[in-house]
Amino acid sequence: MQLPRLSILDQSPIRAGGTAAQALNQTIDLAKRCDALGYHRYWVAEHHNTKSFAGSAPEVLIARLDAETKTMRIGSGGVMMPHYAPLKVAETFRLLETLYPGRIDLGLGRAAGAEPRTTAALMPGPKAYPLEVFPQQVQLLTQFLEDATGLEGDSGGFPDDHPYRGIHAAPMGPGVPDMWLLGSGGDSAMHAALFGLNYCYAHFINPESPSRAFETYRKHF
Repeated sequence: MQLPRLSILDQSPIRAGGTAAQALNQTIDLAKRCDALGYHRYWVAEHHNTKSFAGSAPEVLIARLDAETKTMRIGSGGVMMPHYAPLKVAETFRLLETLYPGRIDLGLGRAAGAEPRTTAALMPGPKAYPLEVFPQQVQLLTQFLEDATGLEGDSGGFPDDHPYRGIHAAPMGPGVPDMWLLGSGGDSAMHAALFGLNYCYAHFINPESPSRAFETYRKHF
């Protein structure tokens, strides 16, 4: 009998009376155990300025978890794009894909993962990327990742007249992380559908209307 694919989203919670170091070690131990049990994927989250969760940099934790496991896909649930330039995210996950080919998931969110003052402190420049440009960030990130594989024209990359033509997400090479858009409503479902990307619904945030989001995704994919 074929078993269902099981996955984990780990926020690396800091238990009462515990420390962040203990929480991260528990994440590593849990990932190793899930890998041994045959789980399919393991995602780690991004939270900032909180005493409840230890996972503030999923890309760093992904590298450690990949080194400690053998078969599971390891990924982000997710990278909060308002804080980052698409090229930087592309290079980070290009490096992870090069180190651990075929095992990296790149989950993207448009939420801040923090309250407003912390969000301001995380700004990549004088102003944060507004939520309205999230689709453009996703499109640029996808183009950088595809361009780095040497695929161009109909397969992706930048057209001849694009201002970023010739800028490559290093290290270049084969393979692209599996990309997912995360959401708790219809907007990210629509964006994922239009870009032809995987979609993951945050049921633990909004358990009320997953069917509507999935209907939007399927209708417009």
